[in-house]
Amino acid sequence: MFNQFILKQPKQLKIKLKEPFLDQKPGTSGLRKSSKQFEVPNYLESFIESIFQTLPNVKGGTLILGGDGRYGNLRAIQIIIRIAAAHGVTRIITTLNGILSTPAASNLIREKQAIGGIILSASHNPGGKNGDFGIKLNGSNGGPANEMLTNEIYNCSKNLKEYKIIDKVEISLNTKATFSIGDLNVEVIDGVDDYLSLMQAIFDFDQIRSLINDQFPIAFDALNAVTGPYAKRLLEELIGSPSGTVRNAIPKEDFGGIHPDPNLTYAHELADALLNGSDYSFGAACDGDGDRNMILGQKCFVNPSDSLAVLAANAELIPAYRNGLLGVARSMPTSSAVDVVAKKLGINCYETPTGWKYFGNLLDAGKITICGEESFGTGSNHIREKDGLWAVLFWLQILSVKRCSVLDLMLDHWSTFGRNYYSRHDYESISLEKANELYQRLELILPTLSNQPFAGQNVCSADNFSYTDPIDSSIAKNQGLRIILDDASRVIVRLSGTGTQGATLRIYYEKFEPANGNLNQDPQQVLASLINAMDELGEITKRTGMDSPTVIT
Repeated sequence: MFNQFILKQPKQLKIKLKEPFLDQKPGTSGLRKSSKQFEVPNYLESFIESIFQTLPNVKGGTLILGGDGRYGNLRAIQIIIRIAAAHGVTRIITTLNGILSTPAASNLIREKQAIGGIILSASHNPGGKNGDFGIKLNGSNGGPANEMLTNEIYNCSKNLKEYKIIDKVEISLNTKATFSIGDLNVEVIDGVDDYLSLMQAIFDFDQIRSLINDQFPIAFDALNAVTGPYAKRLLEELIGSPSGTVRNAIPKEDFGGIHPDPNLTYAHELADALLNGSDYSFGAACDGDGDRNMILGQKCFVNPSDSLAVLAANAELIPAYRNGLLGVARSMPTSSAVDVVAKKLGINCYETPTGWKYFGNLLDAGKITICGEESFGTGSNHIREKDGLWAVLFWLQILSVKRCSVLDLMLDHWSTFGRNYYSRHDYESISLEKANELYQRLELILPTLSNQPFAGQNVCSADNFSYTDPIDSSIAKNQGLRIILDDASRVIVRLSGTGTQGATLRIYYEKFEPANGNLNQDPQQVLASLINAMDELGEITKRTGMDSPTVIT
């Protein structure tokens, strides 16, 4: 039962800007900066105004709004509601305490036939007053806004002279209710309910529950971020795992000082518990906004690239995918493990640039069912975003059928498909100048590498990856430097734009071992020759000043 409130007729205001000052990158679906930057007067408002001036069908439309609970979330929701009202939006669906995961937002956009959604998150970046904040726009299909729209938003922001907003009103987010503000209706709903219904339509919860009840203890770390309330309802209430299964379950403005990135470095307490042979049979974690996942077994870390391949290979065990897969897709830096599975299944595998919007076109066109990125993101055609808890449930469903350990499942998979030894090395917070110099130097070297020796093999090809979208024929250039060897080993170099302090250099290493080979080695040892050769070629240690990567996955 919803409480209903009618607020006073709002006064329309126009706030003049002295000059545009946004520095959003063209082609990106959001704006991610420090929390302090978003508190600069008119900064947040200018970006939201640019969205509402550009997004189709704003007047009379429905908008989904929420975020991961970080510092700035509640303030931003109130401001966005006021600007939306000034632009003629007639319905906003937001959530209790503003808590809404990115996958849940994608589902709501599709379910409510909204014009789009504004998701307040800086994803896996730290939160708090001294952390980061972000605003992301998703389109009417539920996925990240396409490049044409984001470029229009960017161009609008460069020439913005004023923004429209109504007089200050305050919407309570503490209880489910509806608020009428002139022609705008704001609905505050429980952001977990619709997502739970979606998961129950995909998976067999009775079967998963039987696994949990059969002496199969699990642990989930929400990292004090958005998935806490979702995981409590899913894993403890619906599946019946004991209370306390979900760690760090309450979203906090600063994530309790935790870096909300689910990898071996930042989710180390969970990783240590599983990898050191605790009583847990399965472990998982999700990031700040709930779209990434890390999967662990007892004494076993599942590389995200391998996770994607395992999901594809076992999809028929999931009720929603029993009729088979239309196809699969991976980002270019993701290992080729899923390619091997796709070949054996007789389905297409697409290689795209990094960024979920490329998967969105393939999903909308019915070309693929499952997709994923090496950066701990996997998803399917149930929404148009990667989905952390969906991946966790997918793994639990597989294990509930196979009745084996995570390690045994991985060994069985490799003995069938071979193993793509793979690792990503992140060098974080490098100065932009040094990072660009290193990258540009490597790009100049690439044409000279063909047929040259590298790590005991000859270079088959070396290029800067370019992608022509098979659906809309758009072309994405300069998507990452690739060195491919005669034995199909790969080294890939990219600069990441997801940080707010300096640059992150990402280097990806991959080497294939056939099914009859040595399948249970340390990836860093198998890849050592590639790592050393790349350090020498790219002068990584010398130019970054770092003896080792910040994060290895």
